[in-house]
Amino acid sequence: MLHSLTAIDNYRNLGYLSADNPYLWLHYLVSAEERIVNLERVTTLQELSNANPVLDYVERTLRILDQLRVSYWQKELIEEVLIWSETAKGGTMRERIRWQEQGINLFVHNEGSAELYMHASADPQQERTQLVTTLIRTHGLIGQCLRGEVPFAENVPLTDQVSHGVLSPEEMKTTLLILNRCIIEAVSSELWQQVQDDVLALIQPIVYQEQPLDWTTEDRILRLRAASIHKGENTVESLHQLNAQINLEQSFALLDHQTFWYVEAALQDFSFEEFAKIFTLISHIVPKDVRHISFERLMNTMYYDYKGIKKVNVYKKRMIEKVLAECSWDQLSTGTWGQDSPHLSYECVQEPHIADTVFFNFVFSPAAEKLIEFCIEAEKSPLYEKAVLLLFDLFGLRRDAYDRFHNEESYLEMMNQTVDYKRILLRYIVGETIIDIGPGGGVMLDLIEEEWSDKRAIGIDISENVIEALQRKKQLEGRSWEVMKGDALALREIVEPGSVDSVLFSSILHELYSYVPFNGHKFNLETVAAALSSAYDVLSTGGRIIIRDGIMTEPTGQKRRIQFLQDDGLSALERYAQDFVGRSIEYEVTGEQEVMMLVNDAMEFLYTYTWGEEAYVHEVQEQFGYMTPSQYRTFIEQTLGAQAHIVHLESFLQAGYTEALQPKVNITDEWGESVPLPDSTCIIVIEKT
Repeated sequence: MLHSLTAIDNYRNLGYLSADNPYLWLHYLVSAEERIVNLERVTTLQELSNANPVLDYVERTLRILDQLRVSYWQKELIEEVLIWSETAKGGTMRERIRWQEQGINLFVHNEGSAELYMHASADPQQERTQLVTTLIRTHGLIGQCLRGEVPFAENVPLTDQVSHGVLSPEEMKTTLLILNRCIIEAVSSELWQQVQDDVLALIQPIVYQEQPLDWTTEDRILRLRAASIHKGENTVESLHQLNAQINLEQSFALLDHQTFWYVEAALQDFSFEEFAKIFTLISHIVPKDVRHISFERLMNTMYYDYKGIKKVNVYKKRMIEKVLAECSWDQLSTGTWGQDSPHLSYECVQEPHIADTVFFNFVFSPAAEKLIEFCIEAEKSPLYEKAVLLLFDLFGLRRDAYDRFHNEESYLEMMNQTVDYKRILLRYIVGETIIDIGPGGGVMLDLIEEEWSDKRAIGIDISENVIEALQRKKQLEGRSWEVMKGDALALREIVEPGSVDSVLFSSILHELYSYVPFNGHKFNLETVAAALSSAYDVLSTGGRIIIRDGIMTEPTGQKRRIQFLQDDGLSALERYAQDFVGRSIEYEVTGEQEVMMLVNDAMEFLYTYTWGEEAYVHEVQEQFGYMTPSQYRTFIEQTLGAQAHIVHLESFLQAGYTEALQPKVNITDEWGESVPLPDSTCIIVIEKT
């Protein structure tokens, strides 16, 4: 076993470093009072306070090395490189302050670690010491080259070691291959399998003093967006579209000689245009003598823990997106921010003692930071919507641009599970151009494309989250449908009147009714009327509006007796009646765990009770049923007029509710007789004659 692994095992067995520990590198790694890691590789931020991810990573690299069949001198050389290469991330706070005062760049970790190794060496001028220092200084740079973060020229010190005869080309080649295998495979064995050929292809020109092929500015941009491309971004198309407005490659070319740190972890969740705007600004404000541009501080501020899962801070992301959208290319191309937002600005900071490095970050005002903290704290309570609306107001965002923010991904996944219910709507579609309002996870768009590949299907949503997710899905799956950001209440602003043959509202009208204020208040049938009128306005003659949504049962005066079978049932109803603002929910307590209430009030509560605690914060804000079938018919006739013909109207109980509620409640009529659940859902088809 490697001596370093024995030292790590002894430390882990004891739980502390022994007083006679001779290994300075191990002291630096285990005494770290600050967790400095790439959050891209972390699933939960909580683990950082309960573990030492840097030491764990170093140990993994060493165990990989220990298993390889390598000559003794190479194994010993690479071991020394690996044990020192992460030391700039360690040390006590006092030690780190002293190092920075000495001019050691702890933020460019490979260079800082090389400096620490040199300081600890008995003979810094010795040839072997110089070789190890060079290998530490270039530690990880091959991987970063492949990611577009580092120019190829940063590896020239390795070439120099070959030129000076310290190692032969073949010795350097095998050393770098083994070293990079340890570095990359310790992150992920799958990753090493994916990139080992690329690593070898890059090592070749390093050791033989050649220039790598195809290292253009466009190639570097695409490498920087690799994670976003993997998620479905069509970066090539976006780049070419933006190049028609501004010479984007020229801006990036200004940064050809500079290295980027943590850029992918900080910016991969932003759109390509936002990414390009940030780099356009940076390219015109960073001094030319700066070597390193770090996004570490932005990375650290862009994540938070939600129930033990690392989540992107979409509150901050939305605010940054809004301000970037208002920045013109002309301003950014001259290094001008041009925004007067009192709550968001940028900073490009050079710290004392490390003039070759700048730190780029977005800075929020104290008020904005507190409000964002409030939104995160309110995620599990009915205060959440109020917190989000306060944030919207602070940054001047439209209040009806409703985002679920922290659980949008799980919401879209849930929407994709409703495929069987959405499939029913296909039988009522007519014509060639079909709009799906509020397309969610895109399941309806997929169904249309799979049923009729020649039809034009368009998803329209006000939520930036949904649009981004659908664009990624379209690219990844090679779909032909389209998505547009737009307002369901103003469709003529994005599509030509008379150009649409079918408009689908699949479980979306009740959300518009519940969330969108119209004439000053929500839970307003005028919102539904505006949505139907907007859709009718863009329909062609013979076109259809197809509705699938919640329904109330009639007669509305019926009562239901609910016996709760779980201890939390009555308290859940009490909480719901207090939190729900769609209408007053009345009930009469008739027993220890029993109530009597109007049938539609009972069902409105039970729809939310069915989804459970995780969905409560959102479901309590929605009114699923807001009209009976006869009320709906009258409403449509009054809203759309005589030329709107209802060709189909049915209501039914959505499968699953009976089974979901069976272990939770026993429902009878007011005399105690068992009754089935009433219809929950309707399908209505309106034709423009």
